[in-house]
Amino acid sequence: MNHLETRTIGDTGLSVTTVGMGGAGLAGMYASFDRDQAAETVLAGYDAGIRFFDTAPQYGFGRSETVIGEVLSGLDRDSFTIATKVGRVLVDAPEMEGTEFGAFSDLPPTFEQLDYSRDGIMRSFEESLGRLGLDRVDVLLIHDPAPADWDELKDTIVSEAYPALRDLRSQGVVGAIGAGVNDSDKFVYLAERGDYDCVLIALRYNLIDTSALFDLFPLCAERNIGVYLGGPYSSGILASDPSVVTDLGTRHWYAKAPSDVIHKARSLKSVCDRHEVPLKAAALQFGLAHPMVVSTIPGPRSASEARENVAMATAPIPARLWEDMRAECLIPSEVPVPAGGDDGRC
Repeated sequence: MNHLETRTIGDTGLSVTTVGMGGAGLAGMYASFDRDQAAETVLAGYDAGIRFFDTAPQYGFGRSETVIGEVLSGLDRDSFTIATKVGRVLVDAPEMEGTEFGAFSDLPPTFEQLDYSRDGIMRSFEESLGRLGLDRVDVLLIHDPAPADWDELKDTIVSEAYPALRDLRSQGVVGAIGAGVNDSDKFVYLAERGDYDCVLIALRYNLIDTSALFDLFPLCAERNIGVYLGGPYSSGILASDPSVVTDLGTRHWYAKAPSDVIHKARSLKSVCDRHEVPLKAAALQFGLAHPMVVSTIPGPRSASEARENVAMATAPIPARLWEDMRAECLIPSEVPVPAGGDDGRC
């Protein structure tokens, strides 16, 4: 087993490994769902030292929670930290079976309904416990709605969803509460109206996009809110060779990467190549250098990817690599980096 550092979420006392496992990739995201392979991936990650697992009802519409639960429920409950989400209740939908929705293919006969009411939150939580085979979860997040639905639902999230999470935390069946968002401004809005322990920010703090540095991180530092990072590979482009254009390998923000992103990824890889460092290693370790970040959660689809993520997070990287990235203005001067280095401001 590789040794992974653990960090604590805010004031909760909950510890997480710096590398976690995002559960979307287990559930047929950009690939066909394979239950046995998904279970092997979870177990391989655990055996490699990962002790933090993030899932949601939406991921494969129940498949991710179910397969993660099948593995983790047979292990020592105190040996891992599990996060899931509320706001999307699963309903029977036989017409969806075998179809596609977003990044997920070959759907089961279930689908989601947005429900941020108190009753919807409680129902979602109880059903997640059932799929996970657990009697509590460590982290419970409000799963943010799409931008088109945000204005309609944000008041309900504040007035009903947040108090429900707060009550679950006070009852001890949830250790930490927060939100999982793709856009920093959503969490800033929520945090100004509630007492949150953590936030999952996806795709907004990595080697391609560092925008969370300027709005989300200062708020989290002020309030001691732990941050964990989704999409450290920016949907795939930082986990592959960006000089080879493929539908999967050049994804960014859940879609085919635009030319400027491909160009930046190639420039980043060029720096990594000069220092004989895998681009994946730089991508994972970059996010972990910020003092508010407690974990980064790539989403492996196989046992080998799970083991590789751990290896990449612990691979040696010379300080000069980060200095070169700054000097070439590939990362902002303001961002913390694992080994320091400052060749001027960009």
